Amino acid sequence: MPALPVSLIEPIWAQFSVLLPDHPDVSPTHPLGCHRRRVSDRVVFAHVVEALVHGSGYERVASAACSDRTIRRRVHEWADANLAETLHTLVLTQYDRMLGLDLDDIAVDGCITKAPCGGDHAGRSPVDRGKQGLKRSTVTDATGVPLHLVAAGANRHDAPLLEATLAGLEKLGPLPPTIVVHLDRGYDSDVTRGLLRERGFTGEIACRGVPAPVQVGMRWVVERSQSWMNDFGNIRRCTERNGRVVTFYLFLAATVVVTRLLIQRSRTHYRWPDRPATRRLN
Repeated sequence: MPALPVSLIEPIWAQFSVLLPDHPDVSPTHPLGCHRRRVSDRVVFAHVVEALVHGSGYERVASAACSDRTIRRRVHEWADANLAETLHTLVLTQYDRMLGLDLDDIAVDGCITKAPCGGDHAGRSPVDRGKQGLKRSTVTDATGVPLHLVAAGANRHDAPLLEATLAGLEKLGPLPPTIVVHLDRGYDSDVTRGLLRERGFTGEIACRGVPAPVQVGMRWVVERSQSWMNDFGNIRRCTERNGRVVTFYLFLAATVVVTRLLIQRSRTHYRWPDRPATRRLN
């Protein structure tokens, strides 16, 4: 059974393949000219998606067609080239062109997951007995489409990550003149309000001391997006130590989420020959 349905993996690969540089099938520097052929990027990408979805190590997802060393080496190449974030931006552009991003209201929140192997973005988790954990700060539009993510240690507070998270909106081009940012009470401070004023945003921040269900507002969309991201095994329990690789998998998972939303919501607006027969896309 494939890690993702064909209706999801094929459009993602079509966009990702455009970003890949050209490589010869056989290394031209080999002295005898008989070096083994390079494993196809399409084959490696399928194994990377399996590692993302199932959260398994490269040794477990490797096959006769692609070794674990090839997967690891290719992932590091793609992560160093920042291809996943570029891919995520392309998919967001397609979503905005076909359906439109609702940027009048955005929501930001953090989520703590496990990082048992430590690494560049790991820190002592305050909710897991001090074990190594990873925090991701996510910003979504009013419908829950993930727009940008920032990785940090689990011991980092949400508020200091807000500036870097909102800075990711610049890749979307011109923004609406008025944007309302919905935040929970962890961001309730003068520093946060000053940051929002500098960017020309209006803050809808929950007050401390008031029960959360009373003032949940529009923040529930980012909570739902965090849940969608946690469906991926490699996000829920990240064993990568390299910070760039961690970011690569975060944006790759966000790309899958945006693509799934695009296909699901386009079914009520457009028709195409290979349109999925069911709304549920796992």
